[in-house]
Amino acid sequence: MDNKLLLIILDGVPYRNFRRLFGNLEGWVDNGDARVWKHRAVLPSISAACYASIHTGVAPAEHGCTGNGNVFRLKHDDVFAQTRKAGGVTGAVAHSFWSEFFNRHPFDYVRDIEYDEPDSSTINHGRFHTMTGYGLVNQMTPSDVDLFATLTNLCLRFGLNYGMLHTCTLDSMGHRFFHDCQEIDHACAVMDEMLAPFIPQWLAAGYEVIVTADHGQDERGHHGGRGALQQETALYYFGPAEGPPEDTVIDQRQLAPTILSRLGAAPASTMKQKSFLT
Repeated sequence: MDNKLLLIILDGVPYRNFRRLFGNLEGWVDNGDARVWKHRAVLPSISAACYASIHTGVAPAEHGCTGNGNVFRLKHDDVFAQTRKAGGVTGAVAHSFWSEFFNRHPFDYVRDIEYDEPDSSTINHGRFHTMTGYGLVNQMTPSDVDLFATLTNLCLRFGLNYGMLHTCTLDSMGHRFFHDCQEIDHACAVMDEMLAPFIPQWLAAGYEVIVTADHGQDERGHHGGRGALQQETALYYFGPAEGPPEDTVIDQRQLAPTILSRLGAAPASTMKQKSFLT
């Protein structure tokens, strides 16, 4: 496999906050270096259910994850597995739910916090965090620049074809402060500034890059149900592929077949949605 792609998931960012507060991402759109579309999450628009749908390409009603309290090893073929079948090398820097969904369940703090498994049929190189003890007073989230650097380290050391990164910082901030406040404005600006230096590095290393979120959040810091603020986020694409008109709404189930098509790997037979990039 020669193609390479990175998926960056900033948890819990509504569409309007991406478009209003991420000046670097929006600047690349204005400069013609990136394209942006609206991206609509599945229902329920709960984090774990969305994680599962992003990588299996099917709705929660099919894969069975109904929320954050129902995490298990998924049965559907996923982006990691399909990439491996095509000969690619995979890596993930993410919350431990991703390891449980796509590698092993239950999560073992010692065994699964960091591993390199060249023969794995899913994730070859994993760096995970659990956020154990998470609450409104203490978010238990790693620094995002550390996560971006860790993904870059994996790319350089192991030649990842597919790498994904997930951070809960903004989701946690939204639950704590809600989304129309100075604290969120500042947190989004900091995230944008931390992410920005890494994108040119990834592009120079030959990666296509997708930056998006799993879901949004409404005025009370809630998500899980239906509604534009809960379901809708933005999706930024850096790469040479052609995409749909700018007013197109991307179905979350399209991400899995799109990523695999860009890598040159076959989508699983259960991934019924079409790629939005050609």
